[in-house]
Amino acid sequence: MPYTMRGGHIPIRMWADPADVESGALDQLRNVSNLPWVHGVAVMPDVHYGKGATVGSVIAMRDAVAPAAVGVDIGCGMTAVRSSLTVDDLPDDLSRLRAKIEKAVPVGRGAHKTAVDPSAVPGLKERGWYEFWKAYDELAPVARSRRGRATSQLGTLGSGNHFLELCADVDGTVWLVLHSGSRNIGKELAEHHIEAAMRLPHNQDLPDRDLAVFVNGTRKMEEYRRDLFWAQDYARRNRAVMMALTQNVVSRFFTGKRVRWEDVISCHHNYVAEETYDGVELLITRKGAIRAGEGDLGIIPGSMATGTYIVRGLGNESAFNSASHGAGRKMSRSKAKKSFTVDDLIEQTRGVECRKDPGVIDEIPGAYKDIESVIEAQTDLVEVVAHLRQLICVKG
Repeated sequence: MPYTMRGGHIPIRMWADPADVESGALDQLRNVSNLPWVHGVAVMPDVHYGKGATVGSVIAMRDAVAPAAVGVDIGCGMTAVRSSLTVDDLPDDLSRLRAKIEKAVPVGRGAHKTAVDPSAVPGLKERGWYEFWKAYDELAPVARSRRGRATSQLGTLGSGNHFLELCADVDGTVWLVLHSGSRNIGKELAEHHIEAAMRLPHNQDLPDRDLAVFVNGTRKMEEYRRDLFWAQDYARRNRAVMMALTQNVVSRFFTGKRVRWEDVISCHHNYVAEETYDGVELLITRKGAIRAGEGDLGIIPGSMATGTYIVRGLGNESAFNSASHGAGRKMSRSKAKKSFTVDDLIEQTRGVECRKDPGVIDEIPGAYKDIESVIEAQTDLVEVVAHLRQLICVKG
């Protein structure tokens, strides 16, 4: 059962003990609950302070949306697929397979030297590419000079907490799992609209400038929704291209063995959706949360070496049909870099083929909350379908 925290004009339902949440995050939650457009707020067990809005929060608004609450990585989310391979098929040394994956999928700020032609990627099931790119011409003017970059970054991972992994479940079946979003084009569009919202007269007296909203029936809202939903689609297609590229690498790696793939599971966790609760049409912003409607399949990762959960939603409307998006950070990136060493990283990622250098210390498992506790705190939101452990982890 959730905790209830006193907010503004609405209560805040929390699947985390408020005593365990840092004060900055609690202040963010109280501020958002005071907005006149807010219908409800649900807080996931991976909650922590975030830029714009609390990570691990679900904000239900009537006729309004706060672009900073969505964040700059519009449509960031997860994709996973189960294969016919087992751990017995894998070589003892996974470094060569990791290198082949990294060659096929650019990481960090990298892009494809030649833009990916989706029609030439075997197994890619996404359709509607002509209409998708045609809609680019209708985006905000800030996007006009970014088209080449947006095209070359389609099918790329990015950096930070984004990753691409080869995992195994408890039965030894091999999975691919990845986490990424809308790359630079999503960031450019988000920053453009966040700045525009902050300049609007009705947002001048807010307790936090990051809570500036667009309201229905205005041109600014129409423009934001157009760009927002396009960027969410870009993020989904970006993950689909990466996953298909990686599947092909893995299939070719095991020459002489026909690798079969099940249906891909995909879910956003930084996005806006139009949903109805209590008979009211609402704009639901999930900032670090996945949709967990009844039967919905979702993906909840831990960290570089603590595993990932495939879950099925239970449809809990008191949480606006949502669940956590991961373990959630328990310390900032800067604090992690000060608190841990490369030796700590090597020890905490033992058994995982991955980077073990200063560039990823901020992603060390010790910087994250315990994923087992996070899953246990939301048994009324999701049920576990599979528990995966990392064998290869690719990061930018």
